[in-house]
Amino acid sequence: MDFLQNHVEALIFCSAQPIKDVEIQSCLAEMFEAEVPLEDITQVISRLQEKYAAEEFSIEISKIGGGYQFYSKPAYQASIGILLKQQSKRRLSNSALETLSIIAYKQPVIKSEIEQIRGVNCDYSIQKLLEKELIEIKGKAETVGRPIIYGTSKNFMEYFGINDLKDLPTPKDFAQEENQVGEENNS
Repeated sequence: MDFLQNHVEALIFCSAQPIKDVEIQSCLAEMFEAEVPLEDITQVISRLQEKYAAEEFSIEISKIGGGYQFYSKPAYQASIGILLKQQSKRRLSNSALETLSIIAYKQPVIKSEIEQIRGVNCDYSIQKLLEKELIEIKGKAETVGRPIIYGTSKNFMEYFGINDLKDLPTPKDFAQEENQVGEENNS
């Protein structure tokens, strides 16, 4: 039964929404090419709920919305709340992402070049990107008014999980092949 328990546990863990026992049964039937009795699944879920009720686990399996899902235990709500607050601070708005992508691909770049490409003022986006340390000031241009030059920072690499700017996708990575109707006949 441990084999069955491991599969049920994995299905509950991977499901984005509460998974019903009949959905678990359907997945297992396809996996094993044999029917698994609903009562066996119910027993396995009960054992899993007992297992995760132990103090050593910070998560539990709850029945909600007619299905089962992993949830964190109430004792850990404060630390999870802090994590979610910190993660929300890391999110970028669409305008910040647009500004950041221009800086990443065109660096070193000055604000007026970014604004020319975007067609709008970028003061706020640049300020937010500086605060999040995703960009940094690389110096001043040798042109009239000596505008500030921007480029990406080390944090930019970590944030996007890349090792080098060469790892950024190129425009050809986004190009779609033209649709072709039929094949060319060479006979």
